[in-house]
Amino acid sequence: MNIVVCVKQVPNTNEVKTDPKTGTLIREGVPVIINPEDKVAVEAALQLNGNVIVLSMGPPQAEEALREALAMGAHEAMLLCDVKFAGSDTWATANALAAAIKRLSYDLIICGRQAIDGDTAQVGPQLAESLALPQISYVQKIEINENKIIAHRELEDGYEIVEAKLPALITVTKELHKPRYASLHGINSAYEKEIKVLTAKDIGADEKTVGLKSSPTKVKKIFTPQGKSAGVKLEGDIKTVCQKLICILKEKEIIREF
Repeated sequence: MNIVVCVKQVPNTNEVKTDPKTGTLIREGVPVIINPEDKVAVEAALQLNGNVIVLSMGPPQAEEALREALAMGAHEAMLLCDVKFAGSDTWATANALAAAIKRLSYDLIICGRQAIDGDTAQVGPQLAESLALPQISYVQKIEINENKIIAHRELEDGYEIVEAKLPALITVTKELHKPRYASLHGINSAYEKEIKVLTAKDIGADEKTVGLKSSPTKVKKIFTPQGKSAGVKLEGDIKTVCQKLICILKEKEIIREF
């Protein structure tokens, strides 16, 4: 079985700060990590005992994330790195990933549910649409049975069991697996393997569907919401509390008569 895992290198959100003047993220000096649920996706692929190819799109430093996946046990790694991909939103990102995956032989594609720097949960489903594949999102348990996948899909109040024929795409949640730690041998081996760096031309990407200019959504501003003032605790019996509440509402001119 050939399995493609899409991973993203993201800022460690515990360290992220924004520029108060521009409203943009300050990335200089911020540590980066593999998106946590993408790391779960790598673990899921490894436990299926197939040939695992990890795929990412980003700047040259994204090779670090791919090396970590290789150290965990992935067999191959590919990085889409081209200025033409810069500024891609989720739709343009999915288009670039799809162009690369179309050139591969695969039975299953696994993505993390969402990235912690955007929290959109859109790339996986958009990638499935671009490749015309059946998709199962929010997967917390999987089983492969001949030419189909059986998945437990997480819901707010339980789960549902969904089947799909392979090839297919799934997005996984952190409940699926706990990612393994890389061994010393795995780390050494990861740095001996070649990471294929591919441009838009290499994968035959349509330049009208990738990059900032082709992205239908734009981030206008990022900012930290202003903190709310402390609440007021009203004590006493029901009648007393109601009287106090009415007085407060009148003082704030929220109500005039009662």
